[in-house]
Formats: sequence, structure tokens, C-alpha cells
Amino acid sequence: MPCYNEAVIIKDTYTRIKDVAETRPDFLWEFVFVDDGSTDSTYNLLLDINQSDPRVKVISLSRNFGHQVAVTAGVEVASGDAVVIIDSDLQDPPEVIPAMLEKWQAGFDVVYGQRVKRQGESFFKLITAFLFYRIINKMSEISIPLDTGDFRLINRRVVEAFKAMPERDRFIRGLVSWCGYKQCSVQYTREKRFAGNSKYNVSKMLPFAMDGILSFSRKPLFLVLLLGGILSMLGVALGMLLLIFNYTGYIYVNNLVWLVIFITFISGIHIICLGIIGEYIGRIYGEVKGRPLYFIKEKIGF
Repeated sequence: MPCYNEAVIIKDTYTRIKDVAETRPDFLWEFVFVDDGSTDSTYNLLLDINQSDPRVKVISLSRNFGHQVAVTAGVEVASGDAVVIIDSDLQDPPEVIPAMLEKWQAGFDVVYGQRVKRQGESFFKLITAFLFYRIINKMSEISIPLDTGDFRLINRRVVEAFKAMPERDRFIRGLVSWCGYKQCSVQYTREKRFAGNSKYNVSKMLPFAMDGILSFSRKPLFLVLLLGGILSMLGVALGMLLLIFNYTGYIYVNNLVWLVIFITFISGIHIICLGIIGEYIGRIYGEVKGRPLYFIKEKIGF
């Protein structure tokens, strides 16, 4: 459970997770909270919870590394035969976990939560989420289940496969899908946020969407090539059209106007193409530096 400034909700999160665990006493449970550099009292509250329940384990990262890295840190230290990833804001209801456990016991390696309804979210968030999952499936070289987040159960062999992928720009639901194995869904209604504010605003959603597309597809590079070919043919066609108009006298075209429009259009396309290529190069640059994904400041309860 990644946590970032969740002081207003973290005790409720623990209570609901604990209640779910009590419905399945046939399992041994551990609750791994990852404090992703919170600046409020989240960490101190987690320490209090740890004092009252030895099953609670706390990782404090040295700074805020981001949601996907915090999830990665939790998965890497989790010791269970099955690991459930769930956000601490209670939008994904912990009460779905027993259904995931049943699917796991039936032989599935990955059980992902699939949202059939999203409560308390704006029209903008709903439409962008709807488009994102469908665009990424069109662009990606693997199939990522529609309307799914990181809320899922993965078994130990998927955990080990996941740990073998230390790439920097992480898109966890894509990484788990890429692993393969036997996967199925559990459908649920995503609740509105119990308390506090969402940490995913537009400025964070757009880079996250870029990670999802660029980490699992080379199609944008093909589109750049295709666009270059189309523009080359368009340039030749416009040039021929200009010559025909001028020499036949059918219509007078100011050459300067054509030139300005064409250069402006081509310049914009060039910048877009360079931006796409630059995004891939930037990811290569991040990978070759080989920096660790995160640093742990403190571990409690391990």
C-alpha cells in the first residue's frame, strides 16, 4: 500500500484491510505500507499502527519517488505467496480482495480488479480514462485489460518476474500484463475518494500516460516515418499545383503566402517528430545511468 500524505485516511485504510484479513483467518497476513516521502504525519501514524499490530510493516523512502516506484518497493519486500497491490485512498475497496484470493486458489497467477463503474470522478477524468485504455491498447504491442488500475493480486512467480524488470519509467499494469501467465479479472465499482485529495492531477496523468504508451510500443516512431512520407508527397503535390496555377493563369497565387503557410506547417510537424524521438532518447538516457529506483530511509517491523 503506497502512501503519500494520507494522514487523514491511513487509520481507516488499516481498519478496513484488517477487517478483510479477519474474514480469511486461514491465511497468514502481512500489511506492507510504503511511505513515499510524506510531509504530514503519515509516517508517525504508521508507526503507531505497527505498535498495535505486528503484522504491519512500514517502509519509509528517502524522498517522494512517485506512486509506481513506491508500489515497486512494496512488492520487492513483500514475502507472501500472493501479493495484493492496493492504494491507500480506499477508492479500490479492500472487500474485493477475498474474491481475488478465491481466483488465486483456483489457479490464476494474476487477478486484476476491473472497474465497471467509477464513483465521484469528474466527467474529464472519466472520459480521459476511457480514451487512455483504448488508445494504449491500439498503440501497445501487448494487450492491457481495459479499465484496470494497479489494484491486483499477483502470485510469487509473477512477483519474481516483476522484480527482474528494474526499468526506470514504470507502468506497472503494463509490466504485469507483459509477464503473461494465467490472468483473470474481478469486477468491482470504484468508490469515490474516502478523504483527502487525489495525488494524480493533469500534470502527473499526462507523463504517466506517456510512460504507458512509450514503454510498450514503438508505433509512435513508425507514425513519425509515415507522417514524413505523407508530408513529402504533400509537398510535391503542392509544388506542382502551384506551378500549374501560375503558368496557366487559372488563379494567381502569391508565392510568399504559400511559402509561409507551408514552412509553418512543416516546422510544427518537425517539432512534434523530434519531441517523440526525444522522449525515447530520454528514456534510454535514464536507463543507461543505472541509478537505483529508490532508497529506503527506514524499515519497521521486518
